[in-house]
Amino acid sequence: MKVQCIIIDDEPLAIALIETHVAKFPNLEVIATCSNALEGFEVLKSKRVDLIFLDIQMPLLTGIEFLKSLSDPPKVIFTTAYREYAIESYELEVVDYLLKPISFDRFFKAINKYFRAVESKGNKEVVISAKENSAGFMYVNVNKKHHKILFSEILYAESLKDYVQIHTKETTIITKDKISDFEQKLPKHFLRTHRSYIVNTDKITAYTTHDVEIGELEIPIGVSYKKQVMKNLKLT
Repeated sequence: MKVQCIIIDDEPLAIALIETHVAKFPNLEVIATCSNALEGFEVLKSKRVDLIFLDIQMPLLTGIEFLKSLSDPPKVIFTTAYREYAIESYELEVVDYLLKPISFDRFFKAINKYFRAVESKGNKEVVISAKENSAGFMYVNVNKKHHKILFSEILYAESLKDYVQIHTKETTIITKDKISDFEQKLPKHFLRTHRSYIVNTDKITAYTTHDVEIGELEIPIGVSYKKQVMKNLKLT
């Protein structure tokens, strides 16, 4: 069952960007777009809505006023150009607070938060894992420029404190990210072998109980990861 989303925003370009991001997730569907909160209210009365992408500064009724008026609201991700509403928004227990313009990388993190929030309530039927991302690629931020990387080209990724070093056959890219967050953006054939390493299992040429090999490269298997790594590799 798809996660049914609506977008409430008075900026057509902002709506178009969110629709583009949502389209990359096969289990998300935009069922309506609204230019103000009153239109959004009408949609909520007639359709099942799981997630609202809600702008804050809008005519007639702000996003915060709209949300406060709902007795049993769906999950909400605020989308706004204004930082000053962040504290108030978190008091309303929204899933996330996205600042415009919204990059796909930041949008992806917000969707992961939504899935985790739903899962924590036990609604397993609508939860999809980030591992099911079928886009075939990701964008990573390098010096304020977003670079497209095909998952099929990644050999492995390595943690460098607050950065991740992504190794492909042709190049190495360093992006600011926690490796645990980076792991969530990868499809299911990527495997965490160590607290500092994630490996593309499609590229593994050999393995032992101590390491995995990609050609001449030897990547360690951490003690706490060994059981899960061995289980996964025997299934591939």
